[in-house]
Amino acid sequence: LLCEAYLAVTKTPSADRRSKFGFERLPDFDARLWAKVKSDADSKLQPVSNNLIHGSDIDSKVVAIAQKNCAIIDSDTQIKIIQKNIFEIEKLENATIVCNPPYGIRMEHKKDLSAFYKDLGDFLKQRCTNSTAFIYFGDRKYIKQIGLKSSKKWILSNGGLDGRLVKYVMY
Repeated sequence: LLCEAYLAVTKTPSADRRSKFGFERLPDFDARLWAKVKSDADSKLQPVSNNLIHGSDIDSKVVAIAQKNCAIIDSDTQIKIIQKNIFEIEKLENATIVCNPPYGIRMEHKKDLSAFYKDLGDFLKQRCTNSTAFIYFGDRKYIKQIGLKSSKKWILSNGGLDGRLVKYVMY
């Protein structure tokens, strides 16, 4: 999610870091036209303001993997990733929050996460004023547990899960 946010904010085309593309081997490939298209796209790249994109996870292994992945596209390390429990974050005001919390489905023993989702809803209400949150629910039963009124829902299949991406606006 952090890499996708970075690419969107900086207006970086997908596959920008690739050095070769299959279409370059086509018989009618025009290298000059491709160079112009690439140059035009590069001229539209935008810098990302410092401290704009943040990520956290409670698991240090997940943080290390995310840092490694983000370093591929973010050589200036503008994407900040820390190991932290979301409930330890003091406040997130005027923010856009994108969250992919645990679903309990793939855990060894299917775990009931109702209390976690209630706490997540309380966190958003109490500490995320004037923010918008997009939460992915791999298990739709938890949508009601969060205790917030949604402003929009999208069907979103992820890894074979019939999930929902839900938008919440906090005031």
